[in-house]
Amino acid sequence: MGKTLIEKIIAAHGGPDAAPGDIVDLEIDVRLARDFGGANVVKNLEEAGLGIDEPARTFFTFDCNPTGSDQKYAANQQRCRLYARREGIKVFDIHSGIGTHVAIEHGLAVPGGTLVSTDSHANIMGAIGAFGQGLGDVDMAHVFAFGRTWFRVPPTIKLVLEGEPSPLAGPKDVVLAILAELGAAGLLGHAAEIHGPFAEGLDLDDRVTIASMGTEMGAIIVLFPPSRTVLDYCRVRAQRAIEPVLPDADARYARTVAVDLDGLGPMVSRPGHPDDAVAVDAVAGRKIDSAFIGSCTNGRISDLREAAAVLAGRRVAPGVVLKIVPATDAVWRQALDEGLIDIFKRAGALVGNAGCAGCAAGQIGMNGPGEVTVSTGNRNFTGKQGKGEVFLAGPATVAASAVSGVVTHAGALADEPVLFVEGEDPTPRAERSGGVGGGRPTVIEGRVWVIRRDNIDTDMIFHNRYLTITDPAEMGQYAFDNLEGWEDFAKRVRPGDIVVTGANFGAGSSRQQAVDCFKALGVPLIVARSYGAIYERNAVNAGLPILSADLVGTDIADGERIRVDLAQGLITRADGSTVRGAPFSGVQLEIYQRGGLLAG
Repeated sequence: MGKTLIEKIIAAHGGPDAAPGDIVDLEIDVRLARDFGGANVVKNLEEAGLGIDEPARTFFTFDCNPTGSDQKYAANQQRCRLYARREGIKVFDIHSGIGTHVAIEHGLAVPGGTLVSTDSHANIMGAIGAFGQGLGDVDMAHVFAFGRTWFRVPPTIKLVLEGEPSPLAGPKDVVLAILAELGAAGLLGHAAEIHGPFAEGLDLDDRVTIASMGTEMGAIIVLFPPSRTVLDYCRVRAQRAIEPVLPDADARYARTVAVDLDGLGPMVSRPGHPDDAVAVDAVAGRKIDSAFIGSCTNGRISDLREAAAVLAGRRVAPGVVLKIVPATDAVWRQALDEGLIDIFKRAGALVGNAGCAGCAAGQIGMNGPGEVTVSTGNRNFTGKQGKGEVFLAGPATVAASAVSGVVTHAGALADEPVLFVEGEDPTPRAERSGGVGGGRPTVIEGRVWVIRRDNIDTDMIFHNRYLTITDPAEMGQYAFDNLEGWEDFAKRVRPGDIVVTGANFGAGSSRQQAVDCFKALGVPLIVARSYGAIYERNAVNAGLPILSADLVGTDIADGERIRVDLAQGLITRADGSTVRGAPFSGVQLEIYQRGGLLAG
């Protein structure tokens, strides 16, 4: 039987006979730790007395705070620098840009290879036909020390893009259309392969935009079979021969999904949920305060050219702030050489250092309470990019909105910008659709807290404004701090209590703190319909039991006591009835019994 693209990559890195669902010990070619997670990786290695497997394959990338302007970030960065000097590890410092993009630019990541990062969008490696995965701090420390880690082979969905979008639509509009079609958990736990004539003609930048937002669909990774153009680019960057890894003609897929793009126009995601995507015309005219162009999804040179084409000869509307952040220093320099920076400055934009920008707390792209932003970022979860509302769109739409003063697209630019009226509350705020929303026992009993919601993301669990905290004991007080209706959870929960919730729990980023905050509170178990892929790994590797079961779909209520047998996946309720879940795998049980992946 033939293999899919992800199966062939895994087969070449430690799992030659592995099938979907199998757990393999996977060799990792490239290992990246970022500035917000790197200090914890170092701490974990030092506390466990572990060294570095291969320094030449191991890197630090400082992209969350490329100015080093926050004292805690600066301290974390310096701790990583000192460790890197001692261990002979290369640092891509604050001038370099987004680590995953740097890895492609420098030829570290190549088609058919494997890369992990403390970045939940490491799956942009799918753009070059490589496997990339975001890991938590414990997981990454293990890879630094041993060069490999466990992975469950995902089933693959074949995603066929049909038809041709309109000339006004770009790759961001395409991926927002896919999100609208599939939903936030549409690819949960799966790899996806992108096929079809339209997909085959996409260049590397376009593929990066689409692959990077696989995280927002719950995907392990979204993979493009590499084109000749992509292969040639990677060969030049890596300065060596590279043979393409392609799916077999008789590969077996979990299912095939067709997405009709014919005539697709500009799209926008409404605040709160990336998958709440509609045509721009549906929200056109909404007054905005700010606009942002950048992120790992839309900070490449083609994105900046697209924005410059709209901004050339125009000015940002009075009362609107436009912030632009190239993905890497190389992109920044190319934009300078091509005159794009001059266009941006003449238009009245702020251009920042290369890096992640608005996805990291305190960086360029954040907004304030009541502020309405149109952004090219990948997420607009409540509180993720600040205290305001965030619409997601492509670079041309963001630029057009910035000069018009309202949400619009490049084909419907206003003749004159819409201005704020002094003393007037310019726009009644729409209701937000997001943000609400070794001898250890294998049998756990406790009372439950029932949260009947799906897609609770890591910003709701542990907000990014607390990411510089490295002491787990301090993390518990912030659990669910950004989940509406549950802000006081940390004050009410008691050690031994169990959290019961819905599907795709822990969607979003790779932050370890979203697991460790529950451990700090003494929560011994989480029961959910399903989990975000990275969150599941982080919980397993931290020794926090998580069980997949549809308990939230019953009439269970807060305060009921349950008994959970992890080995059997069996939940016994107070009335004696039972609910069957997924039993712990052998790897999961062994790590739990040890007390965590790095425990002796």
